[in-house]
Amino acid sequence: MTGFVYILASSRHGTLYIGVTNNLVRRVFEHRTDSAFSFTSLHRIHRLVYFESHDTMPLAIAREKQLKKWNRDWKIRLIEENNPDWSDLYDGIAT
Repeated sequence: MTGFVYILASSRHGTLYIGVTNNLVRRVFEHRTDSAFSFTSLHRIHRLVYFESHDTMPLAIAREKQLKKWNRDWKIRLIEENNPDWSDLYDGIAT
């Protein structure tokens, strides 16, 4: 089963959230609609700014843990290397 690691942001250089899921469209939709009270709903973190897919969930979970240990500057560099304008990538995956 494929796994996804993703980063959401409240705004450019705003609050970041890193997560993992097996269904990226569904999970990001849940964040965007604040379907449950959580860190992302409390801080209005709705913009999908980065994601990567992995062949298995264990690989995705390992990558999520790795990214969560990174310092903020490394996370921002990763986002900006792949999405320099911090565009919301959700529309591109939800179609």
